[in-house]
Amino acid sequence: MPSRIHRVEQHRLTVRGIEAMTLASDHHFPRHSHDQFGIGIMARGAHRSWSGVGHVNASAGDLIMVNPGEMHDGAPLDGNSRVWRMIYLDPALVAREVSEEIVGPVEIVRPVARDPFLARLFAQLFACLTASQSDRLARDENLLRSLIYIMRKHGMARPSSGGPSPCVAKALQRLDSAPDASVSLAELAALSGVSRFQLLRGFAREIGITPHAYLVQRRVCLAKQLLAAGQTLAHAAIQAGFADQSHMTRAFVRQLGITPGHYRAAIS
Repeated sequence: MPSRIHRVEQHRLTVRGIEAMTLASDHHFPRHSHDQFGIGIMARGAHRSWSGVGHVNASAGDLIMVNPGEMHDGAPLDGNSRVWRMIYLDPALVAREVSEEIVGPVEIVRPVARDPFLARLFAQLFACLTASQSDRLARDENLLRSLIYIMRKHGMARPSSGGPSPCVAKALQRLDSAPDASVSLAELAALSGVSRFQLLRGFAREIGITPHAYLVQRRVCLAKQLLAAGQTLAHAAIQAGFADQSHMTRAFVRQLGITPGHYRAAIS
């Protein structure tokens, strides 16, 4: 049986609101979302992912992009490993950077793009961000040029949306407000005013994952915040609602591809 390939480097950055990763993996990522914008490039191999526009394939040289809160997954094509680099940016940082040139909220509309010019911009930005001694002016210029280009070439004004149905919205509000607290499907259904099965079916249809998968995702996000604030792994696990540190580690690796320990070391 072939051995599993999974190598991840969480780069140490000095810029608040930005994370950078290099991955070489045959890992199958389940459906999940990030609180940040994600912009990356496939360096080698190829993968298939589910996105808001359906299934898409990305091969070497392609840009891969995702909006905050946008559900997606990822699996290697033909079972082979692939290598890619990612930059994650907090929405508030992106809004500040583009506010002088772009009015109103914007979202990325192409989960995969073949764009040689953007590939060069991304390479320059990634190099600036991950350099041991970064030139601040060069970094600022590359960040601004990249974001403005992405939003103008691969983005559009965010359409107004009615949001999820009232019953799903109530379940989401409960899960978002206290991801560390235990909750049952019956409790969520009672809050939403529907049967357990109605809630389960409606939640999965509208959000893209089940309530439990969503809760685990929110706990991982909370754990990231706690680790960034300096909490120990054990304390972060308990405060985020995980049974123990090993439970948190499994969820972290499954969704993000990196252990909590490596993440904490990179951002500390």
